[in-house]
Amino acid sequence: MTRPAARNGSRASADRLARLLNLVPYLLARPGIEIAEAAGDLGVTERQLREDLELLWVCGLPGYGPGDLIDMAFDGDRVTITYDAGIDRPLRLTPDEALALVVALRMLAETPGVANREAVERALAKIEDAGDLVGAPVAVRLPGDTRRVEALRAAVEGGKALRITYYTAARDETTERVIDPLRMLMVGGRAYVEAWCRRAEAVRLFRGDRIDAITELGEPAAVPPQAVPHDLTEGVFRPSADLPLITLRIGRGERWITEYYPCERVEAGDGDQWLVSLRVTDLGWARRFVLGLGPEVTVVAPVELAEQVRATAAAALDAYAVPTPTAVPRPAEVEPERTPSGDPAVAGRTQ
Repeated sequence: MTRPAARNGSRASADRLARLLNLVPYLLARPGIEIAEAAGDLGVTERQLREDLELLWVCGLPGYGPGDLIDMAFDGDRVTITYDAGIDRPLRLTPDEALALVVALRMLAETPGVANREAVERALAKIEDAGDLVGAPVAVRLPGDTRRVEALRAAVEGGKALRITYYTAARDETTERVIDPLRMLMVGGRAYVEAWCRRAEAVRLFRGDRIDAITELGEPAAVPPQAVPHDLTEGVFRPSADLPLITLRIGRGERWITEYYPCERVEAGDGDQWLVSLRVTDLGWARRFVLGLGPEVTVVAPVELAEQVRATAAAALDAYAVPTPTAVPRPAEVEPERTPSGDPAVAGRTQ
């Protein structure tokens, strides 16, 4: 219930910041302007403008002493800026800043799942025109297989149910599913199809590079009312208390785990070792994860995971073991017979 309010608060803060950045140049060009007239020009109430002016009074240059802060003089209901702290013109983008925005907007325009592509393209056109960057030689390509992404986008935008062959890395298995697409999106540089999975009877995310085959069915996508898209603002994987918790003892060389995976607890151990606890989708994934790490990692908990890792490692070692060859006794040497002429004859030769 608080998330929409938080978003509205962020939007209001961004609007106020933009207004404050332009307020000083506006007042510098109109010394002695009445607060009521300025509020009307800026589209805010007089109360809001007075609050903005009070905030400006404590803004300025690093050091933030009395001589560094924006200063102004009031004469009744009129205001005049007496010290601008360098904010004497509206904010302008440097060429490098404009180019960075152009690249970001072009990338956004190519990203699957963007709800309002037209708004992105309009903003892009304005920035390119203002920064004289129309036709700038900037090529933006999404990471991964572009042809696969385009094929998935076309299938999702077709509005049909899809039959896919999908590899699930967590269980190391390939399954066939019928899905009703909701949207396509990019998260962490990877393309995903979010859809209602008829097999799981729930909303699922399917990574594009793990879809081995896709067939468009002759029926429209039938997304049930209870199908709600996931909130992916914090990434695809969101740890929860119902997922298995594993604890590993890691050495210095494996500390990258704490930066790459969301950890619930990180504690210093003996010497350079750390104790790290994190949630995983299932123990099968955790077993393959641990086996892929170096020798500086030991499973502390749960015991079941430690046993699985030990058994799999032992089986792998057995598969690589070379059996000791069994010694074969040499046949006894037979003294060759002698012919009357004295030439040796091979024993057992047919006469």
